[in-house]
Amino acid sequence: MLAIVMPVALAMISLALLLNLWGLLRGPDMADRALALDTLYIDSIALLVLLGIHFDSQLYFESALVLALLGFLATAAFCRYLVRGRVIE
Repeated sequence: MLAIVMPVALAMISLALLLNLWGLLRGPDMADRALALDTLYIDSIALLVLLGIHFDSQLYFESALVLALLGFLATAAFCRYLVRGRVIE
């Protein structure tokens, strides 16, 4: 069953990544682009977790954790920049 579901899930997450990249490039304003960037991070984490399950490797899970931490920090910094105009006060 996993052999059938895994390629379908990988294809769906890859399609979501492409659509989020499109939204990042074509967003009407900066808030929509920040949301697309955050969703791009989440989809990348999901793709890494699926690859970790598929290849049975712990390295993918660790890299997904690092990407989650960096994604949170980048999103928080970007939103702070949008609100106040600078990141560090």
